[in-house]
Amino acid sequence: MSNDALRRQVASLVVVRASGHASDRQRRYPRWELTNADLKRLLNSGVGGVILLGGTAVELQQRCRQLRHWAQGPLLLCADVEEGVGQRFEGGSWLVPPMALARLHQSDPEQAEAMAERYGACTGRQAKQCGMNWVLAPIVDVNNNPANPVINVRAWGDDPTTVTRLTLAFQRGLNQAGVLGCAKHFPGHGDTAVDSHLQLPVLPHSRERLEQLELKPFRACIAAGIDSVMTAHLQIPSLDPDRPATLSKAVLTGLLRDEMGFEGLVVTDALVMEAIREHHSAGDAALLAFEAGADLVLMPEDADAAITAICAGIESGRISRERLNASLQRRQQALARVEHQAGSELSLDVEQTEDRALAQTLVELTCESQGPSIAHRPPHTAINLIRIDGVLSCPQLPASAPALLLPEQAGFRPLIHHPMAVSIWKEDVWSRGDRSAPLALDRLGEGPVLLQLFLRGNPFRAGRDQQEPWAEAIDQLQACQRLAGLVVYGSPYAWESLRSLLEPTIPAAYSPGQMPEAQHTVMHRLFLADSAHPSTQGPGEGFTD
Repeated sequence: MSNDALRRQVASLVVVRASGHASDRQRRYPRWELTNADLKRLLNSGVGGVILLGGTAVELQQRCRQLRHWAQGPLLLCADVEEGVGQRFEGGSWLVPPMALARLHQSDPEQAEAMAERYGACTGRQAKQCGMNWVLAPIVDVNNNPANPVINVRAWGDDPTTVTRLTLAFQRGLNQAGVLGCAKHFPGHGDTAVDSHLQLPVLPHSRERLEQLELKPFRACIAAGIDSVMTAHLQIPSLDPDRPATLSKAVLTGLLRDEMGFEGLVVTDALVMEAIREHHSAGDAALLAFEAGADLVLMPEDADAAITAICAGIESGRISRERLNASLQRRQQALARVEHQAGSELSLDVEQTEDRALAQTLVELTCESQGPSIAHRPPHTAINLIRIDGVLSCPQLPASAPALLLPEQAGFRPLIHHPMAVSIWKEDVWSRGDRSAPLALDRLGEGPVLLQLFLRGNPFRAGRDQQEPWAEAIDQLQACQRLAGLVVYGSPYAWESLRSLLEPTIPAAYSPGQMPEAQHTVMHRLFLADSAHPSTQGPGEGFTD
């Protein structure tokens, strides 16, 4: 085999990152998203996969056609649409986080599993219509660590039974849509308090504990025929004391392939993540991952270096030709199951009426509230204090967001707090550790405060969200009788912790979703509920206009 032929074969096992937008100037993350010139060159040279982010659903349809035109063969086209296509691409359905259905599963397992299947079908159908053939979901991690900064509400639960039941239902939905699914992150990223985007987590558990918790949902997904499994950038000394799972032959070949019998595609998590990048060059990381048992190399820091390193490993005999051929065959078999996807028709209506109905039903089923409504109009000095991760390109808080407009109609002026804003905290909270009265009330102004907290596990923030003293802030506002209401969007852990601090007369509501539809439902619970509604509502008791 010629060097060029070998290089094309290896290149077909590399998945690079691209923007869903057509223009280079529209890239949101130019550090990771290749220019069109580099994309065209790499696809023309045989690169076989692209992971996409950004743009509208209609733009994505056109982008996928363009990428296929540039490629020399069939492509795997994928995205991290764990919460529906609308999570990443405007115009698709943005669904509540999977953890929302885990809470519903506690009270109504049958309904939760039916909803999870519809969730998967909606996601798969829209992904396919946009031009993709591979959905990088479901998350199969058991999020039994509430302090997990990277998995958190992305998981389908915090116990293995719930995660297993719901992920299998989600996968059935993907199968109906005719797209590939991906169970991640093997062998389990749910019990970490470290973000692998930033550093390498270590999971100290025994093999017996892994079997009881982390591995159970993966075994079930494999038995149900999951198409692919994504690796986790974490180290588990009981499985391999020397290398993280992504680079470990003991984990990917010994455990996943030989012991658990997985025959589908093994794909690495993004190799640009610091858990790998900090310790290995682009070429070494790709070579070690492929040598360990990965079939597909996702987002190497340098695609050319990754291809060169794997080719060198094969030419030197370090990696056998049979090993390469096995990965090529698994990729071909996966593509054969979805190759009809390439002929999808362009459509301006990716989100259908039934999809919008599903999204709203999920919001209503999983919204919770307690206490009375905010029935009276407050003084003109009332404050709508919103905590959010950022305001630049923030899909949760557009100018028309119900979390802004509906309280404003009721007399609450908006005040947005985010990491780049002037701090609302007293300086001595951080310098001296005095958290008893953390808010700088003089900066807020006078009047009652509606507190809206957008909190969820967010990658790249190193758990800083959990350092913010919101419990003390609530106590402080209640002590001076200024807390008009509390809303938590996202984390059920934050909601359960903070709701227990509230006086019975304080209106409060929770939604696992952070999208405008969730805000609309929550605001109606707080401001428009009348005496006919019970004072406390939970999953399954959704408010309707």
